[in-house]
Amino acid sequence: MAEIGTYLKKHTEALVKDVGIEAACQITGKSKATLGRYYSDNAEHADRFMPVDAVAKLEKESSYPHVTSALADLKNITLSYESRSGGNAEGGAGRNGGVNADVIALSQRFAFLMSEYQTAIEDGIITVNEAKRLLRETVLLQHVLLDMKLHLEEESA
Repeated sequence: MAEIGTYLKKHTEALVKDVGIEAACQITGKSKATLGRYYSDNAEHADRFMPVDAVAKLEKESSYPHVTSALADLKNITLSYESRSGGNAEGGAGRNGGVNADVIALSQRFAFLMSEYQTAIEDGIITVNEAKRLLRETVLLQHVLLDMKLHLEEESA
């Protein structure tokens, strides 16, 4: 259970940072300290998690459903979604361009991931900051895969 808690807390932190701490406080009506406790890895906050209504409010404003995706991952469920803005995580075209554009984007994102990995593993140790960069790249890669899945579903219908 401790691993699940740590996993959810990391995704809760990503959600808050995606929206921005100040905006997250306004959206949820919670203080910075309270939000920080929801993703703190201190033992005293190990059993404290963000309420589901607060998660829903933040994910409505975020670029990606971080906590929902984490919960789905824990049950080996694959999610499909369309962003409200029609853009991708980098502010680009999102779902425009079709499968061919997705394959190119997938190759580029994977190259970025491998570049980050190479940099991280050079000294034989992946630091916390390096792990966060790798996580960011894997999330961006996941966005591209979801776009590609949606394009393939559209073309097969």
